[in-house]
Amino acid sequence: MPLPSLTVVVPMYNEVDNVQPLFDALEDALGQYDGPWKAILVNDGSVDDTAKRLNECVEKYGDRYRHIELQRNFGQTAAMQAGIDAADTDLIATMDGDLQNDPADIPRLVKELLERDLDLLQGWRKDRKDHLVSRKVPSRFANRLIQRVSGVKLNDYGCSMKVYRADALKQIRLYGEMHRFIPVWMATVCPPHRIGETVVNHRERLSGESKYGISRTFRVLIDLLSVFFFLKFRARPGHFFGSIGLWVGLLASLLLTYLAGVKYIGGENIGDRPLLLVASLLIIASLQFLTTGVLSEILSRIFFQTTNVKSYKVREPLSYSFKSDSDNSSSDNEQA
Repeated sequence: MPLPSLTVVVPMYNEVDNVQPLFDALEDALGQYDGPWKAILVNDGSVDDTAKRLNECVEKYGDRYRHIELQRNFGQTAAMQAGIDAADTDLIATMDGDLQNDPADIPRLVKELLERDLDLLQGWRKDRKDHLVSRKVPSRFANRLIQRVSGVKLNDYGCSMKVYRADALKQIRLYGEMHRFIPVWMATVCPPHRIGETVVNHRERLSGESKYGISRTFRVLIDLLSVFFFLKFRARPGHFFGSIGLWVGLLASLLLTYLAGVKYIGGENIGDRPLLLVASLLIIASLQFLTTGVLSEILSRIFFQTTNVKSYKVREPLSYSFKSDSDNSSSDNEQA
């Protein structure tokens, strides 16, 4: 029985000089893959000749390759989602189009994903070939922060080299710049122990220019707030807003109790005290958070009841088998 079918999704933006080497590398890496495979190259509105070169290579290399061209530059997350939507295989692998990820790692990652029975196997660029200040240091800071907030213990969230079970990946949608949080989003539909990590090769960029800089660290902080909310409170948003409302209301009650003691026991005037205004504003804020929680619960239930999205997913096993060395030797003898 062959390995599960596989689609490799590669978003590309202004990578004209890397197109031909990428096709050659994919052919070398997946030519011996024991199962059906294809590659989807997503051109994210490139302004150079990337689209032209992709069309030429797709025509040259055949039907296993597909070129999807977006109308404009929507960003890596949207380009990756376009490729994922177009994939119709059991497994999906993603990688960058700059050839810093090595396609030769893909067959090994597929085998390890199946052997470890994972839903996602994340690459770890342990020996990363990037600039220390602009790339490595911000990445390390972001990785530590994401670990603490999400509880998903990985060393390299930003590595695009990943292999997924398609049925798990297609339960989530990627927006904005959320591609770096894919392991965390996956944790909303599968348990963390089904998300693994393995060391992958990382190479220096030989052609083109990097599309990322140190500014992305600040975007990570903003996106992390959204990730935390959806990870913890996606199906129960009322708990998030309600908890804040209760704590704010408790603080307001303590302040009002203190002021009541000052007035009725101490006999002092509290009408001109700023603390009374603060307590009143906290009461209003508490009521707003509580009502927001109720409204968010209503919206959450409307969402689940009026869409095809379910609050659960039944996991289907994959059918596959690995060829052992003895099988390979016997098949060689039969050919002889």
